[in-house]
Amino acid sequence: MTIYVVQSGDTLYEISRRFGVSAARIAEVNGLQDLPFLVIGQALVIPTLETAYRVMPGDSLWSISRKFNVSVQAIAALNGIANPAAISPGMVLRIPEKAKNYGYIETNGYIEPSAAANETRLINEAGPFLTYISPFSYQANPDGSLKPLQDEAILQAAGRYAAAPLMVITNFGSSGTFDTQLGHTILTSDAVQGKLIDNVLATMRSKGYYGLNIDFERLPPEDRELYNSFLRRVVGVLRPLNYPVSTALAPKVSAGQVGEWYGAHDYAAHGAIVDFVIIMTYEWGWSGGPPLPVAPVNQVKQVLDYAVSVIPREKIMMGMPLYGYDWALPYQPKGSFAPRVSPQDAIRTAARYGAIIQYDYTAQSPFVSYTDERGISHIIWFEDARSVRAKYLTLSQYGLRGASYWELGPSFPQNWAVLDNMFNIVKVKSPAA
Repeated sequence: MTIYVVQSGDTLYEISRRFGVSAARIAEVNGLQDLPFLVIGQALVIPTLETAYRVMPGDSLWSISRKFNVSVQAIAALNGIANPAAISPGMVLRIPEKAKNYGYIETNGYIEPSAAANETRLINEAGPFLTYISPFSYQANPDGSLKPLQDEAILQAAGRYAAAPLMVITNFGSSGTFDTQLGHTILTSDAVQGKLIDNVLATMRSKGYYGLNIDFERLPPEDRELYNSFLRRVVGVLRPLNYPVSTALAPKVSAGQVGEWYGAHDYAAHGAIVDFVIIMTYEWGWSGGPPLPVAPVNQVKQVLDYAVSVIPREKIMMGMPLYGYDWALPYQPKGSFAPRVSPQDAIRTAARYGAIIQYDYTAQSPFVSYTDERGISHIIWFEDARSVRAKYLTLSQYGLRGASYWELGPSFPQNWAVLDNMFNIVKVKSPAA
């Protein structure tokens, strides 16, 4: 795999000739059939198994082979070099690329139920690359019962790809968001907790769930120990039955971080109690806030620096967004919310308005600025092949368990191409017959 950034004057035909890969194959991997034309600054995944390297003074085939972690023989054979000493500065060598060089990881994809046909399409796209799939969500009621979830089509489609389903329970309230009082009601009643755990176990057994993911958010700091005790109780019931338990954690940079999303999430306790955690390392840029990268790598690393100091690395899954936001400018606090857009939507918008895609190398995030038909300025922060590769490299550098996606739905074919090139995906469940 090579990631190529489109330059002025490029055409798909010329790019395909340059890399020796058919235009049809490049179009397929990047979803170009859904886009009107190439955009300057657009990142393309080129599915080639080699890269180019210009020989520098002092280089030898041996030093180059060490640099790229491939054998001298493989480089010599690909370039038709009979004498390994016969290379000189300025010579361009073709370097065979070793795919899946970064080992094995687990992946999880959250998915919200929609039309059955759409669910099947999404899982057909992502299923081969998922360890787990997590229908979002079973909402707990104040009495410990659960609101039903239409997850049958998701579970059936996931089985074909051995994507193990995780049952997600939340403290979503009637307002459609995380409910502080609802969470407190559950955490302060032994009877409600007992009923909730019984209902979770019955649902997991009847529907064939592999494990449980608990996503309780907006809990007050004073409920921290109550939440920890609840997790111990859940694990005490499910672990003997071989059901793994995981939690979703807000992105914190210290144990004492304040705020309505952070106080009750005790990283060290979760790391000790549950089988793994999903850290929601996204939403720095969010729909109701000022325009920012959704998951800037420099900020993600600050969260991971703290996380790995108190949670075993092999228990951490790093959250990754599969979307961006389109902000109208100037940004007005408490104004209109920015609509969510897919990476393909962002490129399509750039093409429509003749905009250039730019890249922030500190955040490792692409963005595009444009002016619409009404003369209103906009900025879109989104994800592309470069930004997800930077995140996967971060995941590898920190030695984490894997990645978790919020959420399946926005079209982003490049993510799966980059993931598949870099990693082998762990499967914990046999495919359905």
